Amino acid sequence: MLLTITTTHQPATDLGFLLHKNPARVQTTNLSFGQAHIFYPEATEKRCTAALLIDVDPVGLVRKKSEQAFALQQYVNDRPYAASSFLSVALAQVFGTAMGGRSKDRQELAETAIPLTVAIPVLPCRGGETVLKNLFEPLGYTVKAQRLTLDEKFPEWGDSRYFDVQIWGVCRVQDMLNHLYVLIPVLDDEKHYWVDTGELEKLLRKGDGWLASHPEKELITKRYLKHRAALANEALQRLIPDESVIAEKEEEHAQEEEQVEKKLRLNDIRMQSVFEQVKGTGASRVLDLGCGEGNLLKMLLGDKQFTEIVGMDVSYRTLEIATKRLRLDMLPEKQRQRIQLLHSSLVYRDKRLEGYDVATIIEVIEHLDEDRLTALERNVFGFSKPGIVIVTTPNAEYNALFETLPAGKFRHKDHRFEWTRQQFQAWAHQVGAKYGYEADFFTVGEVNEDLGSPTQMAVFKRRIH
Repeated sequence: MLLTITTTHQPATDLGFLLHKNPARVQTTNLSFGQAHIFYPEATEKRCTAALLIDVDPVGLVRKKSEQAFALQQYVNDRPYAASSFLSVALAQVFGTAMGGRSKDRQELAETAIPLTVAIPVLPCRGGETVLKNLFEPLGYTVKAQRLTLDEKFPEWGDSRYFDVQIWGVCRVQDMLNHLYVLIPVLDDEKHYWVDTGELEKLLRKGDGWLASHPEKELITKRYLKHRAALANEALQRLIPDESVIAEKEEEHAQEEEQVEKKLRLNDIRMQSVFEQVKGTGASRVLDLGCGEGNLLKMLLGDKQFTEIVGMDVSYRTLEIATKRLRLDMLPEKQRQRIQLLHSSLVYRDKRLEGYDVATIIEVIEHLDEDRLTALERNVFGFSKPGIVIVTTPNAEYNALFETLPAGKFRHKDHRFEWTRQQFQAWAHQVGAKYGYEADFFTVGEVNEDLGSPTQMAVFKRRIH
């Protein structure tokens, strides 16, 4: 079985430092089920490919089960060539340091998102190409898959469950390896070893930072744990409390931000400004991405213009609060059909978010690291492609007017940045040029002649080709 990882990040040969494998020589690691060979078919400054070739010994595997009687199917099977849990085990053993995000010589690069392409010539996909894409695309990857025939000499035998797959995206090597480690056995829907609570803990470790918000987390959890219901239920229950802790911190930080802006009643003004922009578009189908506790959703729900309203948030607990505040369980049936709350993430692709008239992203982008912001751009503007996207973010210049905010401090402890008007507009123009949108800019709140308004807003309109 074969897997290759390619990068065009320059110098591309730095991939060797990230994987801790020298491109200049072939390296072999002994495994309990065979051998793993690591080599580089190409290694130049512009492009570098690392190959992991697994030589599975099917006869040796069967011989270990000495109590079993001889059966031909034990020797003749797809395990030597089809990507499976054997490949995941090999990844962990061969690239364990890289999966942990460590690099002695290139630590800064290990923490950087770079272009990566993974090729797997024979990948079993139970559920077909749909399941394959549903697993990888929400993580920001682009997937290309070609189904393999059972036998090229006998096409009448039909197609197999195997695909020749390429997966590419911009991410950290650590993230790519951990995604592959979890999802390859999920696609195969089989494991060659016993699954117990230790495997549950391993899933939670490898899924840290992405599994809780993945739209297919139930499928992933059940298949990874070999459909052992008790283990899968425990895993899902443990994923939710992690989000609750995050939500509590977000609520605490939001209160701090509200204290800074309290005198201006800025949150109310911001929501009203966004609502008026949305209404003015004439849209009927609206997404509120990062909806929080539902302030904008409540305003939209009160206007008959909006026939389909979707709120999305990464925090499950926050969505529960929104459900209560909106009193969704008490709404008349026709009203209830107009609104839906989704648990998802802006940095992972989610097909449920595609094709809406308007999407709002209110005070969200400043909470993301730069590499995650790139994923948001790709998923919202590149994949979901709403007709109009409305984005608000703090204006860093205006911070000088907040008496309770020390110089150089952000309004919110969780902010990764706060942009000036020039920085925000430069970002918006760059995103618009890349994904085919035109951006207009608006002030939100009282305007200072020199420093602008406390909140800045961009309204992106998709160009019609």
